[in-house]
Amino acid sequence: MKLSGQVAVVTGAGRGIGRAIAEAQAKAGAKVALLARTAGEIEAAAATIGIEGGTARAYATDIVDRDAVETVFAAIDRDLGPVSLLANNAGSFTAFGPIWMVDPEAWWRDIEINVRGTFNCSRAAIPRMLARKRGRLINMVGGGTGTSFPNGSGYATSKAGLLRFTESISDTLRDSGVLAFAMDPGLVRTAMTELQLASDEGRRYLTDIPQLFGSGVDVSPTLAARLSVEIGAGRFDRLGGRMLMAAGGDLDLEEAAIDEIVAADFRSLRVNGMPGEPPQRPADRPI
Repeated sequence: MKLSGQVAVVTGAGRGIGRAIAEAQAKAGAKVALLARTAGEIEAAAATIGIEGGTARAYATDIVDRDAVETVFAAIDRDLGPVSLLANNAGSFTAFGPIWMVDPEAWWRDIEINVRGTFNCSRAAIPRMLARKRGRLINMVGGGTGTSFPNGSGYATSKAGLLRFTESISDTLRDSGVLAFAMDPGLVRTAMTELQLASDEGRRYLTDIPQLFGSGVDVSPTLAARLSVEIGAGRFDRLGGRMLMAAGGDLDLEEAAIDEIVAADFRSLRVNGMPGEPPQRPADRPI
């Protein structure tokens, strides 16, 4: 199996994309640690994985709490073994609207969960991976990563930041055996998108979302799950530090396409003509 012998950590693993990732990684042979704040959801997910013949354990934790994260990673070491694959999937998008009208506490909470939570888990996992000279991290990005997201400024800021965070990790860990990737799962119907569809603020300020779902855009979370397995198995190691798209056909990428992405420096946030820096990538090139 593609992930046989690996220990994987998936945050936000109780439902939606995170649960699909955890289930797929377990089916591929990994021992999976499921992290989320809601114990009941991850315990149910772990039980389902066990019934299907996989190995999984639930760890209720708040990833924004750095001490709690350090404690849970130590527990995973004892229970399952050294972590070699981390999927930073847990995310939040509750602050909808213009920045002068949006609830500032909700805006910052989205940033904290998306960025600080990813930082905390990465900080706990990387030294363990470096000790074994082996490991892969997946940071979940999405809407607003490469383009503006009107009325979704907190979420967009966090996701663009996570791509830059991924690039920074990748460059810092060059030639160490530890790799970082960003993943865009596409527009998936989850509890997060249901809030956008059902809340007064979501209906008022995020009108593109119901239009997209209405037009038939509804990506299955299994695509992100399958892509996470391929990343964990090393298929995309040459694209470390870059963004992969679950709904963009990346599961079918061939070596020639990977060559083109690397040669043209696609799938990054690098731009042309920053003050004091040499040109790195034509500004009109796609992420």
